[in-house]
Amino acid sequence: MFCPYCKHNDSRVVDSRGTEDGQSIRRRRECPECSRRFTTNETITLNVVKRNGVTEPFSREKVIKGVSRACQGRPVDADDLALLAARVEEAVRASGAAEVPSNEVGLAILGPLRELDEVAYLRFASVYRAFESLADFELEIEDLRSSKAQTAAH
Repeated sequence: MFCPYCKHNDSRVVDSRGTEDGQSIRRRRECPECSRRFTTNETITLNVVKRNGVTEPFSREKVIKGVSRACQGRPVDADDLALLAARVEEAVRASGAAEVPSNEVGLAILGPLRELDEVAYLRFASVYRAFESLADFELEIEDLRSSKAQTAAH
């Protein structure tokens, strides 16, 4: 790690702490050359591999943008979408992989969206799963109904 003051190419770690969200590590460092201290924040990059093979960093904003289309006209606010995006990122990071396929991100969206708003879930699922007929919608609606019935029974 280069010293931001004298540009010396080494530093010593004085203290390390995880951040509250657990997504990064804050390190307090000291330069052996000029003895000045500085702080670094280290984060693990999570990359998404798209269908065409292109890799890009995971983006909560992109999740929100994609889901917000399905939520148009529904009683879902910006805070709900932000929480959903955070849950999706948490689920994808839990895999432990540095790169995840885009379809895994889509799958991670479906569960929280289903809990948030069933109509928005159906809209998103119809595009994500490429529904081709009314029968596809009927099967998904039947699945929603049976899940509700099981939840109500418990």
